[in-house]
Amino acid sequence: MDLKKLRNEIDRLDLEMLEILNRRLKVAQQIGKVKKSRQEEIYAPEREKEVISNLIKKNKGPLPNGELKDIYREIIKTSLLLQKKLAIAYMGPEASFTHLAAIKNFGRAAQFISAKNIGDVFNEVEKERADYGVVPIENTTEGMVNYTLDMFMDSDLKICAEIFVEVHHNLASRTTLDRIDKIYSHTQTVAQCRTYLEEKMPNVKIIEVESNSKAAQLAEQDNKSAAIVSTVAAELYNLNILVSRIEDLSNNYTRFLVIGPKYSARSGEDKTSILFSIKDRVGALYDMLLPFRRANINLTKIESRPTKKKAWEYVFFVDLVGHREDPNVKKALAELEKECLFLKVLGSYPIGEE
Repeated sequence: MDLKKLRNEIDRLDLEMLEILNRRLKVAQQIGKVKKSRQEEIYAPEREKEVISNLIKKNKGPLPNGELKDIYREIIKTSLLLQKKLAIAYMGPEASFTHLAAIKNFGRAAQFISAKNIGDVFNEVEKERADYGVVPIENTTEGMVNYTLDMFMDSDLKICAEIFVEVHHNLASRTTLDRIDKIYSHTQTVAQCRTYLEEKMPNVKIIEVESNSKAAQLAEQDNKSAAIVSTVAAELYNLNILVSRIEDLSNNYTRFLVIGPKYSARSGEDKTSILFSIKDRVGALYDMLLPFRRANINLTKIESRPTKKKAWEYVFFVDLVGHREDPNVKKALAELEKECLFLKVLGSYPIGEE
């Protein structure tokens, strides 16, 4: 086979793909104009899920499905940018894991707004200074982020999508391992690296800060300190990685939520999150869960939190498989609401992928 001829064929195909991509983006721009005229949301995570799922079903290879997903996610992010440059609020300085999750979902070209804490992320979206926000909700090692759950009790914002980010923690510094006298890190990160810290750094002071990016900033300014950070944060703040992957569990993921003003439409592979409070009586929680059993709905998570309004009064955070508009989900929620003190549907959104 002639190598030059094959390369010429590649060049020809590349030009074809370039033309098709630009045609696709022009259509996406037209869609953006239609959405704007109808006052519809530009960001549609359910449509992204639908497009990629349809392509995977028809993919005959040799392009692997994983790479197909990555390619089309970038195409969709670019299409979104041409329709509108979205403003996205996230917790922490640049290069925090929440920032990385926001980039993964919306692309680097979005406008990112740094917020000091989770409450400020909610506030940026509620005040319409940001179109959407990204907040952490749970980690495979340490469980739920209670601050986020508490914010949903009083906020009218909806969960529009979920993002999974594999989390690796590195010990980084501007000095050597033997000269470190303090380590800066976020509370959750300290918990995820507890075994390493107790065994390898037992006499080093641990200082908890609001984010790992803040930890990196502080370590950059202090020649006798270190920070537990991502690889991106270490590079950004000129820190040398002394020890890689110090997290206790190798399969360490954090789940993030995209919050916005409106519910997402059905994608066909959805999850719904709800909050409800029950009357204090024997068997109350069991009775609350019966409508889901009768409707054959899978509950993937249930978490309790005190309401902070009355002693021993709790709310329950539940994730279930299905969309709030699915007939069986709608029926189960209607039955549940009859028995609740209150019920709040936080959102229905496409099931994310790790």
